Amino acid sequence: MSTAPLFPAGLPPAATPPSLPATLWRTLRPPFLLLTPACVSVGLASASRLPGAVIDAATLALVLGGAVAAHAGVNVLNEWHDAVTGLDERTRRTPFSGGSGALQARPDARPAALALGLLLLALTAAVGVLLLVQKGLALLPLVPVGLAGLALVLAYTPWITRRPLLCLLAPGLGLGPLMVLGTQLALTGRHSATAWVASLVPGLLASGLLLLNQFPDVAADRAAGRRHLPLLWGRPRAARLFAGLLGGCFAVLAAGVGVGSLPTAALWLMPALLPAAWVATQAVRHADDLPALLPAMAANVALCLGLPAALAVALWRG
Repeated sequence: MSTAPLFPAGLPPAATPPSLPATLWRTLRPPFLLLTPACVSVGLASASRLPGAVIDAATLALVLGGAVAAHAGVNVLNEWHDAVTGLDERTRRTPFSGGSGALQARPDARPAALALGLLLLALTAAVGVLLLVQKGLALLPLVPVGLAGLALVLAYTPWITRRPLLCLLAPGLGLGPLMVLGTQLALTGRHSATAWVASLVPGLLASGLLLLNQFPDVAADRAAGRRHLPLLWGRPRAARLFAGLLGGCFAVLAAGVGVGSLPTAALWLMPALLPAAWVATQAVRHADDLPALLPAMAANVALCLGLPAALAVALWRG
């Protein structure tokens, strides 16, 4: 199988290597960080529905900053690990997978990337400690949530990617329940059925996003010792699971409204079932035809950003 990129990720090759700041910026994978505020917005909107809730802007800024730092830290540490193990040299890079290519263009930047990843992890922990100092015992329920989030950041690339079920669940856990419930707990010191149910939507979307984005990397990941479901099951079967995860988001919305955990306004998201069905159908049909799969991968990214944001608006207005 050819290892040539399907599409170049990031900047095209230059006559001179990019600067160190530009290289480190690319290791953050900035476009993917847009998913974090979308998920935090679900937690914020859930918090606003609690009786007597008062949202403090400074606390919200801390929560968002810590969440972005955690997500960015995962990205940078993943880039560093894949560079030092040589994995990114073997990937078929697309705009959605295979890394940014930044550390292949500047191998000497790898120590700086490791330092940046660890710094972002430390910043995430510092935000958690600061919130505890400010809010006191009211935020003790946040401690296990924060520790679980830090564990995911540290363990994802070297350990979780070698355990198929955890590899599937970890992105959804981090960007779904941990981020949504963590946001609500930090803002109010309370949790709610609304936040629990609403968190499943970004959670299912995030797990599906990472699952689909693993399709182009099957050969390279096998050589590197990774073990995920597209590799073990084959892409066609994994595509059917992806379709199930995408459909599960709409089942959660309907069930949440049915049991009263979500407002009726959450049904505003149901028309998105049509583009979601198209994405799922294309994923199943073109599971082994990666160039033909790319439009569905792009549309899936749009769904992963748009649905949580739309759910947040529905929670606000419902």
